[in-house]
Amino acid sequence: MRRFIRHPASIPIIYSLEDRMDPHEELASNIGHGGLCFRSEHPLPTGSVIQIQIMVHEPAFEANGTVMWSKKRNDHYEIGIEFDNADIEFRVRMVEQVCYIEHYRHEVEREEGRKLSSREAALEWIRKFGGSFPHIE
Repeated sequence: MRRFIRHPASIPIIYSLEDRMDPHEELASNIGHGGLCFRSEHPLPTGSVIQIQIMVHEPAFEANGTVMWSKKRNDHYEIGIEFDNADIEFRVRMVEQVCYIEHYRHEVEREEGRKLSSREAALEWIRKFGGSFPHIE
């Protein structure tokens, strides 16, 4: 059973393994309190220490984690990461909200033809959905 609810995302991340210096850019497919999942062309060794950057705002969200699993899915691998530090939960919640706001901004543009700035989208999203966003327990 999963300890945390995962939220859908399509957010660019940059990651590098502790024993490799070359960073890679991928898309996170979901993010939650305890970690995230992203797609990769290559498997990653379970147990590897990984550094993650999510460039959704300035400064970038940064966290260290551990590769918990790497599963082959059609033409790619899904990589499951667990964050190492429980103290980053608040920052992860902020990233989750930014993911939802960016998704909302793109959805409004696609469905309504309105182009919102990130700030405008945040204000609308908070007014419409902020009260129903699950609180940290």
